[in-house]
Amino acid sequence: MKLYRIKKSNIDKNGKGLYATKYIKKGTKIIDYVGNIITIKQSDKNPKFNNKKPIYLFNLNDKYDLDGDVTWNTARLINHSCANNCDYEGKGLKIWVTAIKDIKKDEELTCDYGFSYDSDYKQFPCKCRSMNCVGYIVREGSRWRINKKFKKNNRINK
Repeated sequence: MKLYRIKKSNIDKNGKGLYATKYIKKGTKIIDYVGNIITIKQSDKNPKFNNKKPIYLFNLNDKYDLDGDVTWNTARLINHSCANNCDYEGKGLKIWVTAIKDIKKDEELTCDYGFSYDSDYKQFPCKCRSMNCVGYIVREGSRWRINKKFKKNNRINK
């Protein structure tokens, strides 16, 4: 029995997500993240990776990326959350999704997409609505920058 099933997402109202079919214990490997292995030069030159549509690209090492934008990559349906219950792990040219906390049956599987805080961060609004959501898909270690920016702007506006 698979640990997940596909259904309408509570996060991406227009899309799908993966949901736990049973209780999943922290540390459990849930699903492989698969796709086409391409060189970094190929991903740099390909207009497909221009941030105007969803990108399912992982950097594997200093030479290769994994393009997960293929129909047979079910893991691409995992949505971002600022209170994620899964994380991506990898070794060599493989990536998989692992539970980072216990997950209840029927809970949506989520990951932190790990986007960097840069000048483009506002292109990627977050829809997770978690208590610690900053409104944009930015990796956990950089969210303080957005919180600091909001606090500073709120002081100026008062």
